[in-house]
Amino acid sequence: MRPLLVSLLLGVLLCSGALAQQSDTSKASTAPTTKEKKSKTEPAAAASSSPAQPVPATPPPQAKPEVAKESPGAPPADKEEHYDMTEVPPVVTHHQVTLDGKPLKYTATAGRLPIKSGDGRIDAEMFFVAYTLDGQEADKRPLTFCFNGGPGSASVWLHMGSVGPKQVVLQSNGFMPAAPYRMSDNPNSLLDRSDLVFVDAIGTGFSRAASGEANKKFLAVKGDIEAFGEFIRLYLTRNDRWPSPLFILGESYGTTRAAGIANYLGDHGISFNGITLLSTAMDFGTLEWTKNNDVPYILLVPSFTMIAAYHKRLAPDLMQDLAKTRQEAERWAANDYMLALAKGDSLTPEERQKIIDQYARYTGLDRKLIDNANLRIDVGEFTHNLLLDQKLRVGRLDGRFTGPDPEGLLDTRFYDPTGSAIVPPYTAVFNNYVRTELGYKVDMPYRVFAYEEPEFRKWEWGSADQGFPNTAPGLRAALVKNPYLKVLVMEGYYDLATPYAAANYSIDHLDLGPDYRKNVSFATYESGHMVYIESGSHAKMKRDLVEFMERSLVAGR
Repeated sequence: MRPLLVSLLLGVLLCSGALAQQSDTSKASTAPTTKEKKSKTEPAAAASSSPAQPVPATPPPQAKPEVAKESPGAPPADKEEHYDMTEVPPVVTHHQVTLDGKPLKYTATAGRLPIKSGDGRIDAEMFFVAYTLDGQEADKRPLTFCFNGGPGSASVWLHMGSVGPKQVVLQSNGFMPAAPYRMSDNPNSLLDRSDLVFVDAIGTGFSRAASGEANKKFLAVKGDIEAFGEFIRLYLTRNDRWPSPLFILGESYGTTRAAGIANYLGDHGISFNGITLLSTAMDFGTLEWTKNNDVPYILLVPSFTMIAAYHKRLAPDLMQDLAKTRQEAERWAANDYMLALAKGDSLTPEERQKIIDQYARYTGLDRKLIDNANLRIDVGEFTHNLLLDQKLRVGRLDGRFTGPDPEGLLDTRFYDPTGSAIVPPYTAVFNNYVRTELGYKVDMPYRVFAYEEPEFRKWEWGSADQGFPNTAPGLRAALVKNPYLKVLVMEGYYDLATPYAAANYSIDHLDLGPDYRKNVSFATYESGHMVYIESGSHAKMKRDLVEFMERSLVAGR
């Protein structure tokens, strides 16, 4: 696939201004400690839902550093990075959180699981943090595997923003607070309903391949799915969780991965009760605009309409009932606009002008811009032009966000103010949390993003040679092989990275009969790509997940 697919299309937070997250250029790191300790945040007595003051605890000793292996005679500049793949027991800590007025004691486990080749050699280790509610029967307790996407993003976003027991504190609308950043108990954690395992893809977080050569097979659609599949199998095995009801929560490229995992593990004897697709990206043909693919232009229009409405760029009559306006824009895009694009140069001048006028009405964009763009506005053109008169850029991941371009108003690279607002709080808070409260002390940097690593620019897209990458067939196969499997599609109206209409289109084209289509449900939010950063949407997301899990478990019984 062309570079745009990696640099602009997908990923949780593909923000060019935010990709300076520390690169792992060091060839030495430290292994996690093995000592079990009491959490610094566990209250002395079960009481408040607010974070307790730290309780003195003796920190575990630092483990000895990993040593990079050198090839004899090779000059340092030509040396390939090698990471120590020695298995180290995970760090276990104990905590308490209050959800819905009830104190819950839980255990956190932070560590890395090995991904081995056929001969038993460890090719990579995947970092995870698992939260298990104390005093529960494992064979009855649901278990949810959570991961973000990219490809090239760690799972810190779902971990510290969505369903984990702790959350990064943002403003109620999800906008950036003033530093220093902090965290709090997460009132919308899913821990009261399910044990949780947050997993970082190889090359992100603290997950590493043994070497650059070993890394190649994991930086691919197929290799990534197989690595996560093996992680899940090994976690179930080592923790005696094979009888547990199983769920997946994937976000962005994590939905690409989730669709593939569902089918891959189904064929290896591991079936899931439910899969949640948050900000869906399965069929890249719905997301990657090209000269011979008009589908994404059509699917972007309803999201343009919602963002334009949020910034009050629509006519007064369209602002009166936004639900009605959204549906009107959906119908227009799927009918008049789609037919106009199909006609191409055969459009009459009158027909063309009518489309331009209607497009301007539903998006708030200048008619001359629409005309000059040949009726086809992509994400960059929309985000850079909607509020051009105010000299502001609109967010791609979340169209509610705005900000001046750091490099100037015109002729600059793509800029997304969303990333500038949310990357610093998440990065700072998680780095402190994992080392202090979870006790996982290593010298290697936690890669929130790995996009700047050269190998990620050579991601192997698999079915791209057939047109566009697409794991939707894997989801279809999993659904028809397992009639009890439920799927929940979560989508934000202000998301331009994975527009909600594109998710709907992908589901509508799975070729499912009514008996299987009824196993797919939808939830929508007045938010963007990360629906949970807005407090109202976050609470709704928890309610939707609980209802979905209950429905899935009833189907299983």
